[in-house]
Amino acid sequence: MAESEDTAKTSLVKSAKQKEKIYAAVFLSAVTSISALAGFARAVGVARKQDPKYFGEGLSGVKGVNETGASLAIRALGWGSLCAITGCGLFFYGIWKISGATNAEEFRFKMGSLLPKIPKNNPPQSRTEFEGLTDLLMYISEDWGRNKEVKFV
Repeated sequence: MAESEDTAKTSLVKSAKQKEKIYAAVFLSAVTSISALAGFARAVGVARKQDPKYFGEGLSGVKGVNETGASLAIRALGWGSLCAITGCGLFFYGIWKISGATNAEEFRFKMGSLLPKIPKNNPPQSRTEFEGLTDLLMYISEDWGRNKEVKFV
């Protein structure tokens, strides 16, 4: 009887923590989206305020110019994206071929032997579990800049 009550309490606590994580993710996503939209709107507003004549011409076009500023910007974004994706793809493919690996596992082992080893933190030297973001931030703010081995002479 006691075991089933403990199991029920544990599942309720896990459910509440999961719900809190979902709410936190939705909140952070909303704040990020609103901030990005506000920043873009402010940048457009400042550009419009600084030079309204050329801002309007950039959207509608000018006599003698074949395309508007907005369509030119969209075309530049497309070409820039294509160049970035192609360049990174060729760069990563070149590294893959220079390593001589035939599959991903072999590539991982070859790169692991070339790169420096990261020391394991076992056992952990500090806290690794936190109740939430507030607990983590409090821990960081209290322990920031403190040396673990402070010796007074």
